[in-house]
Parts: sequence; structure tokens; C-alpha cells
Amino acid sequence: MHKLVGTLMGNTFELSIAFEKEGLALQYLNEAVEEIRRIEGLLTTFDENSQTNLINRYAGISPVRVDEEVYNLIERSIKISELTQGAFDISYGAMDKRLWNFDLSMTTLPKKEVAAGSVHLINYKNIILNKKNRTIFLKEKGMRIGFGGIGKGYAAEMAKAFLLKKGIKSGIVNAAGDLSTWGKQPNGDPFTIGIADPQKADQLFSYLSISDLAVATSGNYEKYVVIGGKRYSHTIDPKTGYPVSGIKSVTTICPNAEIADAMATPIMVMGVHAGLHMINQIRHMACIIVDDDNIIHTSRNIKLK
Repeated sequence: MHKLVGTLMGNTFELSIAFEKEGLALQYLNEAVEEIRRIEGLLTTFDENSQTNLINRYAGISPVRVDEEVYNLIERSIKISELTQGAFDISYGAMDKRLWNFDLSMTTLPKKEVAAGSVHLINYKNIILNKKNRTIFLKEKGMRIGFGGIGKGYAAEMAKAFLLKKGIKSGIVNAAGDLSTWGKQPNGDPFTIGIADPQKADQLFSYLSISDLAVATSGNYEKYVVIGGKRYSHTIDPKTGYPVSGIKSVTTICPNAEIADAMATPIMVMGVHAGLHMINQIRHMACIIVDDDNIIHTSRNIKLK
């Protein structure tokens, strides 16, 4: 396997492919990295001139014409918002992040009415799409969109598609834990993916054998606070402005990395019962949930090693 590791979209990406010609393999890997950088340029909020920032700048003022792929990604994001009843929402960018710093200095929770007020601009229904003109309009001034919950998965899927077009029949794109795989290992075996232990993020509690599937994980083990003996995750419920609790980690498995990425966080917001019920209604979708009591819950047809 030929491998390339780099920092992209503010995260560590690792691209691995099976290909007999080393020189061409490295060339294709570098070109796949450039494809990810191109996507980052469209979606980033750290570049004043990105299409995302233009949409945000003209919130409540006027529609913004965007590239077809940005339009389509936003359109798909809204469909996921509808499916998850708003638990996934790319308009989360307007959230007042000053309320939550999730470090040792945080010893009390903000009042619920203050937290609720911090999310009043989050509403995917106020993202207005015009397919004919290919424009995006944020209805309210101060609204902001961001692709933190779907962008890495989309980039991984696009890098995979690029490499497939180049004739690469086997590989993995690992976008900071959001994985897209295709084909099999050189020895003919499926790829083995480790599931991180929420108690010890650098250790694994289980493995999955997968091929032509994507895996994404969302967890509270990297950023959280404990107040009054209760753990509060950095994942905020877009409806209440309060951090979610009850779940330590969610791992989603499906054929598409973009969908796997986008579905992991809303399951944390929805909770174990509602999250499993939703996933069990979706074809070719599965998940593994570890709750706050370290009990493992799985959707149908999951086999852990």
C-alpha cells in the first residue's frame, strides 16, 4: 500500500492505495490531496472570499450564486436536516460559542433561557435555495452556515471518486477518523477498521471488517466538562443550545462517507433510542453507540469482533 499523510481542512488526512506502479501511485495521491484542497477552498470559513463566507456575509441581504457542487451539498444537507428533524443543521454557525468553552475554567452551566437564546438563528428552514438561479439565501441577518459536520466526509468521498477514475481499485481515505474504503487489501482480505474506546481514545474496543463502505465516529471523549458529577459533551443540541448527554460515542457505517459523517452527530443529539430507531429505518445504514454507562448498542445486522 502506498500512503500519503497531510494536514487538510484543519485535520489529519491519510490516503492509502494499492497500486503496482509506485511513481504513478504517489502522483495520484498528490492529485487527490489537491482535490481535497480545492474543496476546502470552497467550504472553509477561514477564507473571507470562500463561497461559504460570501453566503454568510449576505445573510438577510441578498442571495448568493454558488458553484453547482456547493449548491448540491447544501441541498443534501437540508435533506439530512429534514430526516433528523433538525438534529443536523449546517446553520449552526450562528451559535454563540462564548457560552461553552469546555475547559477546566468552566464550572457552571449557563441558564437554559440564555442557552436557548444563543441558538435562535439556527434553522435550516431559513436556508432558501433557488435551483434555477443556483443561489443560496440565508433569510435572517446574523445567520451563518458551516460544513464541520459533513465537509470531511464529502472531501473523503470526492478523493475516493478521483482515485477510482484513475484506475485505483483499492484504498482508504481517512479524513481524521471519517473513513471511506473501496476494494480489498492486497492479500484479498477486507479492510479492518478499529472502533475507538470512549474511555481511552487511543485504544480500541472492537473491530469491523469492511469493504466498499464508509465509517465515521462522533464522540465526547476528546472535549467535554464534568459539572455536578455529569459529563457534558462539546456537541450542542441546535434546538436547546445545551450540550447533549447520554452518549459517549457514535460510529456510523454506510456506503457513503458524506452520509456517514453527517449522521454521526445527530444520533448523539437524538439519544440512544431515537437514534437507533431512525438508523434501523434507513437502508444500508448501521451504527454502534456507546452510552454514558459504557453499554454498547448496535443497529440491526452489526457484527462486532
